Amino acid sequence: MLLTDNLLLDYKRCQRRAFLNRYGQPSKRMPEREFLQKLQRENQKQIDAILTECDYGEPRFAPGDWEEGAGQTEDLMRQGADLIYKGVLFWAATPSFPALLGQPTFLKKMPGTSRFGDWHYIPINVKLGKRPKPEYKAVGAFHAYLLAQVQGEVPSGSRLVLRDGREYQVALSNWLPRMEQVLSDCNRMLQLGLEPEVFISRQRCSLCQWQEACHVLAQSQQHLSLVPGVTPSRYEQLQQFGIISLEHLAAMSSPQIDEVLGVEIALQLQQQAQSLLEGKPLLRDGFEGLGRLPTSAIELYFDIEAEPDRDLDYLLGVLVRDRVTQSERFYPFLAEVPEDEGVIWQQFLDLVERYPQAPIFHFSEYEAETIERLALRYPIPIARLKPLLERLIDLHYWTTQSVIVPVESYSLKSLAVWVGFEWRDRGVNGESAVCWYDRWLQNGDRALLNAIVRYNEDDCRATRYLKDWLATFLSLNAAR
Repeated sequence: MLLTDNLLLDYKRCQRRAFLNRYGQPSKRMPEREFLQKLQRENQKQIDAILTECDYGEPRFAPGDWEEGAGQTEDLMRQGADLIYKGVLFWAATPSFPALLGQPTFLKKMPGTSRFGDWHYIPINVKLGKRPKPEYKAVGAFHAYLLAQVQGEVPSGSRLVLRDGREYQVALSNWLPRMEQVLSDCNRMLQLGLEPEVFISRQRCSLCQWQEACHVLAQSQQHLSLVPGVTPSRYEQLQQFGIISLEHLAAMSSPQIDEVLGVEIALQLQQQAQSLLEGKPLLRDGFEGLGRLPTSAIELYFDIEAEPDRDLDYLLGVLVRDRVTQSERFYPFLAEVPEDEGVIWQQFLDLVERYPQAPIFHFSEYEAETIERLALRYPIPIARLKPLLERLIDLHYWTTQSVIVPVESYSLKSLAVWVGFEWRDRGVNGESAVCWYDRWLQNGDRALLNAIVRYNEDDCRATRYLKDWLATFLSLNAAR
């Protein structure tokens, strides 16, 4: 068996992912998402930019011939190459442990001692993330561990280069022992074929190729990780009290649970389980109202498409609803090139200021944050900004503060689908739009822009659909 840095990375992220990568049925593994491929291309661009600024050596070997790659890497180290790209660190299997393989992005020559002379090497990994995640640190320590076997000296450091170019030093004194434990646990799981329990973590699972297979399994088990608000730590706490099903969660009542989770969280989880079991929405216990959800002759529904890596908000979509004439019109303010961001910001202002009394409904804090950010980037007087911000109504906040809905996620898509809205393009999300815009800038295919606009319009209409449902539900339950 071969235990690689990628397998260790997966194990640190999700033990089940590592298990499925080794033992899962290939037919149940989804293709890589386009968004992940985009991130990988951007990661390679960052690496290429570093390579253009320096001389480097690179081992050349047949795919899969790791021993040859390791030999060439060692030759480059012996020669004292200043930088080695895609060096191979390989440790042959022993009777008690599998072969180990690591390929750090770079091996950098540093002053010091090793069996090669008065120099040694440290691993440097260029990663996709914007922060030094624990799994990145574990892999950096794994590379340092393998490198110590090759050069006869523990590296003086291990570095991460993050997506924004910042460098981060991995504390090897802390992470080497932790990594060795992770390595041992991962090896044991794989050697014995111990399948980890499924757990749906929406953020961590979003780009995983096993997401769909795990989700189907979790649904078949009515797994508590599908309950909004059940985090891994809360799940562990619930298990300690013998709460392992929706029925247990819906019926739980214990001062101990309240003390561990907090009264408010315990009540929220209990109501969420009741809602899921009954398949109906519930007024949140303790809800005293946020006032009346505004209704106006003219209402605006606002949604944004953004490209975070470009620090760009390229589409400001507004649905104008006239309740008197029972008509709607959608306005997509679209920056066909990034330089037009300021233009669409002014177009957006011109439209919303045409209806100074109209409430502006949106979903999540991002729209308000974007307006404040654009108002700084393309300045407007505070006398224009303040009234605009006061008109914003965050339907995500209203929903989560007032009702419990039988859904797995309080995202716009999940809520709007539950209340009966359908997007015209199935399987599309914000990540899809980011990829389409990136491709549009590369190839000029206007069909991609049309798809983005259609998706944004549907998001605005979904927001309107949710607002109508919420207003009706709160009105019907106001007297209860």
